[in-house]
Amino acid sequence: MPKLTESIKRLLLSAILASSLCGPAAFADSYEDALSSARLGDTSQLMQLIARGVDPNTVDAQGSSLLILAAREGNLETVKALLKHRPKVSLRNAAGDSALMLAVLKGETAIVDVLLDAGAEVNHDGWTPLMYAAFEGRAEIVDRLLARRADVAALAPNGSDALMLAARNGHIDVVRKLLKTGIELDRKNDAGFSAETWALENGNTDIADLLRAERSRRQAAGNR
Repeated sequence: MPKLTESIKRLLLSAILASSLCGPAAFADSYEDALSSARLGDTSQLMQLIARGVDPNTVDAQGSSLLILAAREGNLETVKALLKHRPKVSLRNAAGDSALMLAVLKGETAIVDVLLDAGAEVNHDGWTPLMYAAFEGRAEIVDRLLARRADVAALAPNGSDALMLAARNGHIDVVRKLLKTGIELDRKNDAGFSAETWALENGNTDIADLLRAERSRRQAAGNR
């Protein structure tokens, strides 16, 4: 019996030593595997890693969480699976982008819907989801954000609002939607452009005409 006991002790000590030696490497592998799974949409592997202890709020070197990476790459099922683990849905990376913002930027409407339903923040400082949607001309997503009370008066770091961005890039459908909110027409950004002058600067004369017509309509309504 004493020999058996010593043998068991040696086995236990060997196991503990092996665990202490390979632990950091195993953790590093799990970390990289989790990031890769989120990017590639390998939902099954990512869920296994989380079940084994990987933090759902793991971030990469740029501060992008697993949720941000999955949303950015359009991995809807991975986003849905991650949300079941209650991650920080409105976390923003070093560039100031959240999962919702990057889903908007890429036009991933289904992911936008899922994130909005999960309570993703719509209004905050800096660039916002609405600004990204206006800049890219994502008309359907603009509707969804306005329905969630996106702030049309919010200003980007360069002083531009959503109307200016849509006008600059020639997205007349988005301009029309924003005009219905009563958004300010003559605000100017840090470069001195209003929505109208920025539209003209980029050859978007149809949008400039629309903005002038809206200004006239508002003035007429105000004189009644």
